[in-house]
Amino acid sequence: MAQEQEPRKENRPPREGRGGGPSGPGGGPPRGDRGPGDRPPGGGDRGERGDRGGDRERRGPDRGRPFEGPPEIELEKLIGDSLYLDNQAHSIVSRMRDMDSGTKSQLRRLYSAVRRAVRAPENERQHEFVMLRARLAYTIARHGLRSLDQLEKLLLQVTRRNDSRGYDRFKDLFEAIVAYNE
Repeated sequence: MAQEQEPRKENRPPREGRGGGPSGPGGGPPRGDRGPGDRPPGGGDRGERGDRGGDRERRGPDRGRPFEGPPEIELEKLIGDSLYLDNQAHSIVSRMRDMDSGTKSQLRRLYSAVRRAVRAPENERQHEFVMLRARLAYTIARHGLRSLDQLEKLLLQVTRRNDSRGYDRFKDLFEAIVAYNE
């Protein structure tokens, strides 16, 4: 007759190095009965968090700071240097292709709103750009277009400055982004 073996409680090999504690050769309490301080080395299961963010917070000198991404677009350079504008447009489009699933029609719709805001009468232009920033923030959040975060920050700078050259350069940058994304 075949010798009966005790059925395994888990589908993975027992852990080594913990000794034969009260729960047998695997050591430690069963996985479901683990307390908050009983995490195994390496972070344990990620079921409660849903991501690996908890481990990231404990490592490195920038602990507690979120990932900031690329540096902000400088408005003064944008106004004064056409090559800087071109480089920034290429950079944003490159990040869009890597990070986002945004469509060309979403960008064109936003660009149409930028053009309308630039054509607004001078006494209403700042308000139009404030509302444009709200629309851009909504689009970024709704469609997960994290690559456009820089544009939102730049739009805040442009709106605070309230200068027609800044508005025109923002429109030019957006036009270049739409063109390079085609």
